[in-house]
Amino acid sequence: MDRRWQHMDVQGEDAMDIQALRARADELMNQFERMRSGVGGLQQRLKEVNATVTSDDGFVTVTVGPRGHVAKVEFDPRLYRRPNSKELSATVTATIQRATEKALAEVEELLRPFVPDSQFQAYLDHDLTGIFGQLERELPREGDR
Repeated sequence: MDRRWQHMDVQGEDAMDIQALRARADELMNQFERMRSGVGGLQQRLKEVNATVTSDDGFVTVTVGPRGHVAKVEFDPRLYRRPNSKELSATVTATIQRATEKALAEVEELLRPFVPDSQFQAYLDHDLTGIFGQLERELPREGDR
C-alpha cells in the first residue's frame, strides 16, 4: 500500500477515535445530569430511611434511622410476664442489630447508583454529609458547561 492510503487510514482512525471520545463524553455528561437531578431526591429519601424489626418472639420492636441509630424501642406488654432480664437484654440487642443491618442495606441500595463501585467501600461508613459534599464537588454545575 502506498503512503497516501496509509495516511488516509490513520486520519480515518483518528476521526473515528474523536467520534468515539465525543460519544463517550456525551454519555458521561448525560450520566452526570441524571445523577445531579437525582441528588435532591436521594438526600430526602436517605433522611427518611428507617427500619423496624420485631424480635422472633414478638416482644421487642426496634426502629433505627439511616445511620443505624436507635430511634425507638417498644416492648409488648406480655413481656412483663417474663422476668428473665438477661434474655430480654439479648433479645433487645439482637433486634437492634437486625434493624441496623436492614436500615444500612436500604441506604446502600439508595446510594449504589450514585457512587462508583471503586469508591463504594468508602461510602459504607454512611457519612451522609461527606457523601453529599463529594457529590456536589464532582457533579458539574449548570453554568459550568
